[in-house]
Amino acid sequence: MNMRTKLVVGNWKMNKTIREAEAAVDSFIKVVGGKPDVDVAICPAYVTIPRLRELLKNTHVKVGAQDVFWEEKGAFTGQVSPAMLYDAGVAFCIVGHSETRGRFGKMETDPAALGYFSETELTINKKIKSLLYYSITPILCVGETDAERTAGKTDEVISTQLEGALAGLDSVELYGLVVAYEPVWAIGTGKTCDSAEAERVCGSIRAWLSARLGDEEASSIRILYGGSVKASNANELFRQPNIDGGLVGGASLDPDEFRKIVVSA
Repeated sequence: MNMRTKLVVGNWKMNKTIREAEAAVDSFIKVVGGKPDVDVAICPAYVTIPRLRELLKNTHVKVGAQDVFWEEKGAFTGQVSPAMLYDAGVAFCIVGHSETRGRFGKMETDPAALGYFSETELTINKKIKSLLYYSITPILCVGETDAERTAGKTDEVISTQLEGALAGLDSVELYGLVVAYEPVWAIGTGKTCDSAEAERVCGSIRAWLSARLGDEEASSIRILYGGSVKASNANELFRQPNIDGGLVGGASLDPDEFRKIVVSA
């Protein structure tokens, strides 16, 4: 029996000024705030985190971050440390998103600039360790590209990503971790992995975690689906036994759509 509480995370990516964020929270909090049986988090841009934290402080909706740098402080221009996120009241942090890995479903910038997005398994592993030190829950993103799926390499790619990201971490440290399966070809493209295949992949992630950490520990880890989640497909996806909620991109920017997705959970 699956007793894991559903979790819906809105990844706002590089969208919404502080004023726009205030308006969005104001719109959905009345409904979402009344659904305490579903865990909800919003991951806005860094500059918006303090204001969102303030607006959401009397609700069960948590604030997350979209990324982190693994050192506590130092000469790392433009980076934000886990200590800073902790101080800002962040509960969750996305790591290894396909976009920070330079793996885009739909390219929205100059392809020649792709080298800027060069996350590796090593950097993801360092980020996870640094977040755990501050008791911030990592949301680890894994997923395959269209070419990898066509070549039949989905499970192999995801196993490699899990192995690299979780290297050197034990079951006690990883208790409560969140993993998000995001097929890269479905991010921002409007294509969705059908629910049966999404469930198959999420089930294989859970099997990998069970083999590595033990069945009980693996059953504590929530596995989310991300990749063009919207109100129209959320219900079907969230009914699958190994899908414990969603990491929602574009649809989380529309307060009404996001509210419907949370209600589906």
